[in-house]
Amino acid sequence: MFFSGSYVALITPWTKDLSDIDYGALKDLIEWQMASGTDGVLPAGTTGESATLTHKEQHRLVEETVRIVAGRAKVLAGAGSNSTAEAASLAERAKNAGADGILVITPYYNRPTPEGLYRHFGTVAEKCDLPMMMYNVPSRTGTNMLPQTVARIAKAYPSIVCVKEASGSVDQASQIIDLTGGKFGVMSGDDSLALPTIAVGGDGVVSVVANLAPAETRQMTAAALAGDYATARELHYRLYPLMKACFVETNPAPTKTALTMLGRIDGGMRLPMTPLQPENEEIMRAALRKVGLVR
Repeated sequence: MFFSGSYVALITPWTKDLSDIDYGALKDLIEWQMASGTDGVLPAGTTGESATLTHKEQHRLVEETVRIVAGRAKVLAGAGSNSTAEAASLAERAKNAGADGILVITPYYNRPTPEGLYRHFGTVAEKCDLPMMMYNVPSRTGTNMLPQTVARIAKAYPSIVCVKEASGSVDQASQIIDLTGGKFGVMSGDDSLALPTIAVGGDGVVSVVANLAPAETRQMTAAALAGDYATARELHYRLYPLMKACFVETNPAPTKTALTMLGRIDGGMRLPMTPLQPENEEIMRAALRKVGLVR
């Protein structure tokens, strides 16, 4: 599959006044990912606070990520919108920046029908021929893209090669794999379901927890893909407390708080995202301690 392994849904580090991206911190984060063996980097996704990036910031973020990665891993650029025309424009800019592929979310708020989803993704694919990973995350968008719709899109558009499946259902991932004959990529969009998704035929994970434990996430994914489920299961349970803590409040607030605790960034989120409540900070600190990342 074009997309496989451990992809990090990278956070976007801001300057202290939140007026711009901290490109020094971005470079450090990406170099950490590269040293850890991460297979792919996703800038400007939901975890990257794409909703509060200006188009100019988003374009430069993708360009800088491509430059820093320098071919050592795939760059999957976020290019989603609830406007089909805007998504197509973001996709084309990602292509011009040198991205290897694009991640396009199901349109949010306007909640299109299956026919609307088919036309949305198809139109973006017709405008930009980069390999596309669709992103199904009903908890964020209010729409669940059904396996039958995924299979229809996969059959019609060769450049659409994968789905990031974050419905929370391994059953749904199984249906997609079954309907497409295992010839269409399925990446888990939920860290805690990465192992079971791979076990039923999936190809890897687009991970939040990889922001905090990139080497372990990559090792777990690689072991599962190699059929070494004993090792993968051990790593899954080692990371499990951290996987859950990353969603103690709305993502990416917990992850950015944890990265601040680890000394990787200075923290900071643009409104409407806000810092963790003190009790949830303690939950995150306890999870980091349990995994062995802090004392």
